[in-house]
Amino acid sequence: MKHPHTPLTRTLEGARMGLLRLHKKLLDAERARYEKEHGRIENGSALLQLVINDPFFAWLRRLSELVVEIDERLEGEEPMPDDNARALLTQIRGMLTTNPEGDAFQRNYDRALQESPDVVIAHVEVVRVLDSAPRDR
Repeated sequence: MKHPHTPLTRTLEGARMGLLRLHKKLLDAERARYEKEHGRIENGSALLQLVINDPFFAWLRRLSELVVEIDERLEGEEPMPDDNARALLTQIRGMLTTNPEGDAFQRNYDRALQESPDVVIAHVEVVRVLDSAPRDR
């Protein structure tokens, strides 16, 4: 990182790391579901192609895109204003709110939380980081 960090950007960095762990747990859980229906995925390259192209994994792309957006903002030419960090933290909170009747991400995320203790643990870790964010005074 090129710029001095504020408490909010440090929280955002922590949330980003948590999102990466959460994404990995979600991917592991979805891979297991996929393999039950379609047979074994031969290797990491085949899995990557499925994640990129198969509709089965499409809902996970939203989380991937958010991590990329966070990376781009943190690595930008200018220091990230606290308002931008706050907005991204709010976006993460909103995304990780489950709703069995919500959009494709929310429905699938809710299901993954019901089915995978590893996903629950990773979710709790991200929420803990989000809850540690400095509050406005």
